Amino acid sequence: MTRSFVTGGSGFLGRNLIAVLHARGDEVRALARSDGAMEAVRAAGAEPVRGDLDDVDAMTRGLAGCAVVYHSAADVAQFGDVARIAHINVGGTERVIAAARAAGVPRLVHVSTEAVLVGGPRIVRADESWPRPAHPIGVYPTTKGQAEAVVQAANSATLATVIARPRFIWGAGDTSVLPVLVDAVRTGEFRWIGGGRHLSSTCHVKNVCAGLIACAERGRGGEIYFLTDGEPVEVRAFLTELLETQGVTPGDGALPYWVARAAAWSAEAVWRLFGKKGEPPVTRSAVRLIGDEVTVDDTKARRELGYAPVVTRAAGLEEMRRRRPN
Repeated sequence: MTRSFVTGGSGFLGRNLIAVLHARGDEVRALARSDGAMEAVRAAGAEPVRGDLDDVDAMTRGLAGCAVVYHSAADVAQFGDVARIAHINVGGTERVIAAARAAGVPRLVHVSTEAVLVGGPRIVRADESWPRPAHPIGVYPTTKGQAEAVVQAANSATLATVIARPRFIWGAGDTSVLPVLVDAVRTGEFRWIGGGRHLSSTCHVKNVCAGLIACAERGRGGEIYFLTDGEPVEVRAFLTELLETQGVTPGDGALPYWVARAAAWSAEAVWRLFGKKGEPPVTRSAVRLIGDEVTVDDTKARRELGYAPVVTRAAGLEEMRRRRPN
């Protein structure tokens, strides 16, 4: 029996990862910073460990005897207090690594994102050889790129660190991206940036879980692996089907790419100038990630890890239709 430790276990990906690990017979522990998080990870099949990414002692105790730590906790804000978000995304990663070393855990799988490439060339059929840009756009791409550098630097003979980059995680029970899209449609704010005819890679949450486990079992220390559902799909076609599983239709409203980009620049400037709370309605990084082609190549994961999707897009969408809320 393998003993695993998960951070971010109460989130969409974390809950699914715990369930998959538990179903295959792993003993799973998960960091939980609140009563609600403890209930969520327990329901998914993990033993909760009370604490957060600031609590190295709690993580070290929870990691005792574990063969692998899956680090999926992160602040996904595209705009905001850079120091606060870096404390979580970069500092939190540093503290997870410190706890893993203290507990003698031999492997760490870090959940990253293709967003670390925002600020460089258009992300078209990108593979792992693409360098992270010198000047990323947005606090999330910036801090996640910095966290990747920390993880790669930490790789050693005693702690193998592996980075996974899934693109556009989706599936039944999504509590992050999908609710935002549904709300935008229902409030009449949804628009197809550039018409939505560009391509995107995607990765169903169960495929992400399969990829993370493959990284834990066969990933080479210090390496990065993209994870996808397979061939890219047109954004408009995919999101239309995705939203229709929730009983909403996005319509035909569109916004030229240059208009969306200009609006994002203006909104961010206003937020900075007046110190407004929360995120602007649109950000530069979001426009790049949603309104333009973002396609990545998972050949390396398939070749080195034996990674293969376990859920097709058609099957994932059908599951969401069956579980459509009333």
